[in-house]
Amino acid sequence: MEITDITAGTRRGFGSVRVAVTVGASSWRTSIFPDSKARAYLLPVKKAVRAAEHLEAGDEVRAQLQLADL
Repeated sequence: MEITDITAGTRRGFGSVRVAVTVGASSWRTSIFPDSKARAYLLPVKKAVRAAEHLEAGDEVRAQLQLADL
């Protein structure tokens, strides 16, 4: 099942979807945003999380997302 199928009535501005995210030992709440060119969603990662998890531009990251507000 696709995110767009699950969130049909709950999307916010710009088609964003609220999520709870965990990367490594860091957890936070944010929104993911649709990217029509990539046909995917973009996950913004806070500067504090990038620093705590030692992430650099271009790194592959394993993230756990849970849809919020459903």
